[in-house]
Amino acid sequence: MLAGAASSQTREDHVKRLGLIGGISWISTIDYYRYINTGINERLGGLNYAECLVYSLNFGDVQRAGWQDQEATFRLLADAGGRLMAAGADALVLCANTAHVVADRLQAALPLPLIHIADATAAAVVESGLSRVALLGTQVTMEHPFYRDALRRVGIDAFVPPLQQTRDFIQRTLRDELGRGIIRAETRAAYLAIIAQLVADGAQGIILGCTEIPLLVSQADVAVPVFDTTRIHAEAAVRFALSERRIVARAAE
Repeated sequence: MLAGAASSQTREDHVKRLGLIGGISWISTIDYYRYINTGINERLGGLNYAECLVYSLNFGDVQRAGWQDQEATFRLLADAGGRLMAAGADALVLCANTAHVVADRLQAALPLPLIHIADATAAAVVESGLSRVALLGTQVTMEHPFYRDALRRVGIDAFVPPLQQTRDFIQRTLRDELGRGIIRAETRAAYLAIIAQLVADGAQGIILGCTEIPLLVSQADVAVPVFDTTRIHAEAAVRFALSERRIVARAAE
């Protein structure tokens, strides 16, 4: 058998090609790339790593489109997804929680499975045995229903910080600090105070529902279970790539 044919058969039989839409921000896209490659290597060993394509958006273009203008956001992401599909991706991974506000529209528009971060996170919360969790993220993630709906479908009650000023603070620091790789001790202390209040309000666990938040807060900082959505989503992508049974993907129509 020719070497090229053997390589093709190996990919077809064992590893699917992932299409990553990143740049939202590039800081967390690096973590996706590392976690996915590490996950593949842990299972296959040797010099085996992920076969993936990365389309990194200009975060400035995303911000100018504005998440509240879902039509403009959808066009940016659909263009990136179309390019990844044309390049041979077998599934799409949106490397940002907020981007999933248009995930259903992307799934309807592009004939590829989409590995959904909220579905993967919901499955992880169910596996933990918790029933009520708090969700932190951008204002879109906290204030739009797409994330909490995914949790509700599997019987999980999710709530967000009730004060607008708290949500505004989280949004501002995600955009102006963490999204630029800036880590400040005072911001970390403020996040931990917010989390402590959410736990006092009945949260059994905390969903770090923005891929930059794990840069600031980890399980070591919090007494209740913390759900790092970057790691959870990357793990779901690894399972899909290796065609393992526990796959969280929304199939193409």
